[in-house]
Amino acid sequence: MNPRGKAKIAIVDDEPNAVKVLSAILTEEGYDISGAMSAEQGIELLDSEDLDAVITDIKLPGKSGMQLFEYAAERHPDVPVIFLTAYGSVDSAVHAMTRGAFYYFIKPPDYLKLKGILARALEQRRLKREIESLRKRLASEHIQHFIIGTTHDMRKIAESIESVKNTESSVLITGETGTGKELIAKTLHYTSSRREKPFIAVNCAAFPRELMEAEFFGYQKGAFTGALSNRLGRFEEAEGGTLFLDEIGELELQLQAKLLRVLQEREMERLGSSKKIKVNFRLVCSTNRDLKAEVEQGTFRRDLFYRINVMQLTVPPLRDRKADLPLILSEFLSEICLREKKLLTVSDDVMRIFESYPWPGNIRQLKNVVERAVVLAKKDRITIKELPEEFLLSSHVKTNAPARQACSGTLREMELEAITKTLRECKGNKSKAAKLLGISRKAFYKRLKEAQLA
Repeated sequence: MNPRGKAKIAIVDDEPNAVKVLSAILTEEGYDISGAMSAEQGIELLDSEDLDAVITDIKLPGKSGMQLFEYAAERHPDVPVIFLTAYGSVDSAVHAMTRGAFYYFIKPPDYLKLKGILARALEQRRLKREIESLRKRLASEHIQHFIIGTTHDMRKIAESIESVKNTESSVLITGETGTGKELIAKTLHYTSSRREKPFIAVNCAAFPRELMEAEFFGYQKGAFTGALSNRLGRFEEAEGGTLFLDEIGELELQLQAKLLRVLQEREMERLGSSKKIKVNFRLVCSTNRDLKAEVEQGTFRRDLFYRINVMQLTVPPLRDRKADLPLILSEFLSEICLREKKLLTVSDDVMRIFESYPWPGNIRQLKNVVERAVVLAKKDRITIKELPEEFLLSSHVKTNAPARQACSGTLREMELEAITKTLRECKGNKSKAAKLLGISRKAFYKRLKEAQLA
């Protein structure tokens, strides 16, 4: 659309009165109209103006409206073309529609219907442009990562990243499960001088100790049963880049000692080999645990803690940064709508529920809920019908004034209510309930235990 926000329409017809009448009708609808008396003039408009649609007669002096359409289809494929035609040219118009023309009208057109069809064509074009824009942005996400948020805590994190991004110092990212710690790590890497080198992420909670050691160090062929070939470990894969250890608090003490040795000496040996290999990576770790407390308890090495905690970034839970929720929601909605080829908005009721909900699973849970809603939505708006059952509690809190005080409670009580409802909805399937809430099974079982429901 042009800078004023009006859709710009070209009307191409060799009858001046037809152009005048249609221009007047569409101008009243708020459109910016350009007239042309020939296909050649229409082509000039296509090349010089940012047109949103073309309405053209088929029979024109010189080049025909069909030739104008063919030019538009080749050079400006996102601009919808609507034909005006006499009875004798209906076959041509129908043929053009099979090749991508948007619609055709027999002269004189039903102007009310034409306005409706034009509005639909413009909406389709807007959607195509939005999808293309999102596709380009998502295609470049491997080199561009952005922190979403304008709250004080998120601005502070962004400032800290800017300060340390090009240093060699290790960074520890702390925060609850699902708060987006890996996104922070990626932002740190992809905005640094190491951006062209690998970003290697390892989930320390995903492997038992024996497999984790092989994951870190790699191995030589024949090092153990099943080692049929040499394999690089994550330390080597991260050469020159960033090694991200997600949930480092899950590492056993023995492996913590080996990791510390690599960090101190900057060299390692593959399993089954005595050859020293130099390694160069920037270490970024994350945890949802209180590592200081675990150091005091003896379950986490003090020397390793100081090695990885040169710079600490604490990511707040979503419930403490509700001002950022609309931005995050918009980002997820755009991403998932692109994938599902839909164009949706969120109703005011749903927005109010989201703002009152405690989000025990944080941003990960929000994304799961948005994805579920987009998939289930039948119309152009996400409503309460597309939300999981536990969100009805928040709906009741917002819409039932007398019950508000009784239901407000603590965040922990609201969280427990959400977990209980989800567990009931999943018929006791804890794994399914945890996934629906967007939290890890470990965190889910911990909450059940705290509530004496396990």
